[in-house]
Amino acid sequence: MEYVSFGKTGLRVSRFGLGCMRFPRDEDEAIRMVRYAIDNGVNYIDTAYTYPGSEVIVGKALKDGYRDKVCLVTKCPVVLISKHEDMERFLDEQLERLDTDYADIYLLHNLSPAVWEKVKKYDGAGFLDSVAKKGKILHKGFSLHNSFDAFKEIIDYYPWDMTQIQLNILDEKNQAGGVEGLKYASHRGLPVTIMEPLKGGSLIKDAPKSVLEMVDKYPEKRPLAEWCFRWLYDQPEVSVVLSGTSNMEQLKDDIRIFNSSDIDVMSKEDKDFIACLAKEYKSSVTIPCTDCKYCMPCSHGVMITAVFALYNKYHNTLDESVKEHYKDVFFKPGRGADQCVSCGVCELHCPQGLKIRELLAKAHEELIN
Repeated sequence: MEYVSFGKTGLRVSRFGLGCMRFPRDEDEAIRMVRYAIDNGVNYIDTAYTYPGSEVIVGKALKDGYRDKVCLVTKCPVVLISKHEDMERFLDEQLERLDTDYADIYLLHNLSPAVWEKVKKYDGAGFLDSVAKKGKILHKGFSLHNSFDAFKEIIDYYPWDMTQIQLNILDEKNQAGGVEGLKYASHRGLPVTIMEPLKGGSLIKDAPKSVLEMVDKYPEKRPLAEWCFRWLYDQPEVSVVLSGTSNMEQLKDDIRIFNSSDIDVMSKEDKDFIACLAKEYKSSVTIPCTDCKYCMPCSHGVMITAVFALYNKYHNTLDESVKEHYKDVFFKPGRGADQCVSCGVCELHCPQGLKIRELLAKAHEELIN
C-alpha cells in the first residue's frame, strides 16, 4: 500500500481510504471487510453519522487492537442540528457508537449552501475548537457539495486541517470547482480526500458499451475502474481516494489497484485517453445520480435512486426487460415515479443538485411506455 503525509496533521495515511457508506447488509461480512482492509495496509477509515448502521459496524470492527492501527474519520450531521449544543451531543453519540474516546479527523458534513449557513449561525468553528481542546477530536475538516466560490469562502473561513470533495473523470470542472478547487485547497496547505471517484459506482455499472469498447481496444490493458482511480491518484494534490466497497471482491480489487498508486504515472497518451473516455460518457449520460440515498426515504414511497438506476440502465442498453421490471416491481406496487407529488423535499438534500421531480417524470414516461 502506498502512503502519503497528510498535511499539517502529522498523519501518514494510505492513498486508498475505505469508505463505509455502502457496506453489505451482512454485518459480519462488513466487519470482515474492514479488518481485511486494515490487515492489507489501509489505515484511513471514513464513516459518518448519517450512514445507516455504519458507525456501529466500524466500532465493532475496530475492536481487538484494530483501533490503534487506523486514522478514524467521521462527520458531524450539521443538517440535523437546531442549536449549538446539538453538535457536541451528536459527537458524543458517535463516539459511543464507534466505541472510542476520540476521532482522529472530524468533518462538518456536506456543506451545501443551507448547511454552511447553519455552521455560521450555530458557531461550528467554536464547536470544533472546544471539542478539540477536550481531546474528543484530533483534527478538523469539512466535506462539501457546493460551488467553487463557496469552497474558497469556506477554506478561508477557518484554519482547517483537511477537506473532502467529490472528484472523478466526469466532475473535473464541477463540485467545488473540480480540479481547480483541488489545486486551490492544496495551495492553501490542505490535504484533500476524494469521494465519489466512481460516482457511487455508476461510472462502472452504467458504463455505455462504447466506453467499454474503448477500454478494451486501448493498448494498455486496465479495467475501467482502475483507469478512473488512476486518473485521481496520478494527481499530486490528491492525498486519499475513498472507495465505498460493498463486497469483498470490490475491496480486494481496490487494494490491488492502490498497491501501486504513485503520482505522475500516466503518460500524455493515457491522459488523452481519459479525456476521450469522459467525452464519450458525457455524450450518453442520462441521470448522474450517485445512489447516495440522501433523497430517501420519499414520504410517498417513490424509490427515487432505484428508478434512476433503471432509467440509466435502459438508456444505455435498450433492454426491454428493464421496462417490464419497472412496471412489475415499481409501478404496480405503487413505488414508481408516478407517485411523486412534486413536494421538492428530495431536491433539498441532493448533493448533485439534480432536478429530481423533472427527472422522475421523464424516467416514468420512458419506462412505462
